[in-house]
Amino acid sequence: MRVKFHNGDQRMFLDLVVGNLNCISVRGILQFGFDVSYDSLKSYYSERRLLPKDFFDDLCHIAKINKNKLDFEYLDDNWGRVKGGKRGKR
Repeated sequence: MRVKFHNGDQRMFLDLVVGNLNCISVRGILQFGFDVSYDSLKSYYSERRLLPKDFFDDLCHIAKINKNKLDFEYLDDNWGRVKGGKRGKR
């Protein structure tokens, strides 16, 4: 599943995580042992990609953020993907 923030608040969420973890930048999140590449982290920060649910849950847990106070919704894992067979074999 994916996490979609309302009104483009994904960047503000990642800034809140960075502040709570006392990191200098978003790259500092990687020192806590997350299996996410820096390029993916940059895509999440610039809001080009949506956060995966498990990564979101881990960030909320480690940064001690209450999820009930955030404005977001869960989307299906296949949201935004191209249906198979539609683009191939032209």
